Amino acid sequence: MTTITPFRIDIPQADLDDLRDRLARTRWPDELPGAGWSYGVPVSYARELAEYWRTGYDWRRHEAALNEHPQFSTEIDGQNIHFLHVRSPEPDALPLILTHGWPGSVAEFMKVIGPLTDPRAHGGDPADAFHVVAPSLPGFGLSGPTREAGWSPRRVARAWAELMGRLGYDRYGAQGGDTGAVVSPELGRVAPDHVIGVHVNGALGFPTFAPGETEGLTEAERARLAVYSDQDRAGYAMIQATRPQTLAFGLHDSPAGQLAWIVEKFKEWTDPAHDLPEEAVDRDQMLTDVSVYWFTGTAASSARLYKEGAADWGRPAQRSGVPSGVAVFPGDGGVRRVAEREHNVIHWSEFDRGGHFPAMEVPDLLVADVRAFFRLVR
Repeated sequence: MTTITPFRIDIPQADLDDLRDRLARTRWPDELPGAGWSYGVPVSYARELAEYWRTGYDWRRHEAALNEHPQFSTEIDGQNIHFLHVRSPEPDALPLILTHGWPGSVAEFMKVIGPLTDPRAHGGDPADAFHVVAPSLPGFGLSGPTREAGWSPRRVARAWAELMGRLGYDRYGAQGGDTGAVVSPELGRVAPDHVIGVHVNGALGFPTFAPGETEGLTEAERARLAVYSDQDRAGYAMIQATRPQTLAFGLHDSPAGQLAWIVEKFKEWTDPAHDLPEEAVDRDQMLTDVSVYWFTGTAASSARLYKEGAADWGRPAQRSGVPSGVAVFPGDGGVRRVAEREHNVIHWSEFDRGGHFPAMEVPDLLVADVRAFFRLVR
């Protein structure tokens, strides 16, 4: 099957009513006095956010905003794939496939699609225009759930290559963050004759911590490497990489559980200059992201990506000759020496604001950096 079918998001009203009912009946846990965020999400914060999700947040408004972008679905390698496909009005635009990560979704790209596809309308140079393809990862959101094991980042990359070919794109770029920063370079490896450049935000490659790799690093670079050995930071990944199905019982049945599990990552990974997630990202955009996971019931299948990919964590990868660019934001683990071990890095940027979700936090910086990198390879 190579059919591409137009798609429109339309969550049944019964599902919205069920969400509100479940939130109203949440059985809240106890907590230690004065613990703050040190043991996880504080109950007082979660309760206030859940109440806003129940009574203040308007899913229909954000659903309509998502539906303003053309969406489609197709089957690749036995799996349903949902994607946005927003063509630029500029005839010479470069096709660009954007890949989100966990706990992300295509909702995180809402602030960058316009400037990327139509720079002329956003005060930019029309020569920087892109045709944007933004798929939901297999098992995530409207591409979920997965129906069989084996959907590793490399298999996702092969699916992306098939998708871009199916859309008629022979020459294109790739961009991603989080899991997208793993899938996008893999796409360059599986389709090097088609991918002209790979841009990631965050980090490119994993450190080995070999002596030669760490000698002579700056203090800032050593701090970034420390991200990889931070057990508090990695706890969620260990659970999802080992027992994703057990975890999913709570997340799939309790919207408050799903909310807390995701929002904690927004707290930990957004710009460290901010104390609360909504100081770094728009609260409604964050809840749209959470809602996508809840309404599609993809807590289990999205977490499975960690188990499928865990075998390759820290393993040396085949060196890629595809030109690569990296944008490092506060809190990210990017170190150029590590990236250059396996990648042809021709562009490197470091920023003093933003964080792990730059498309939501600092869309202006991310768009400018993506444009700057692809000018080198167009």
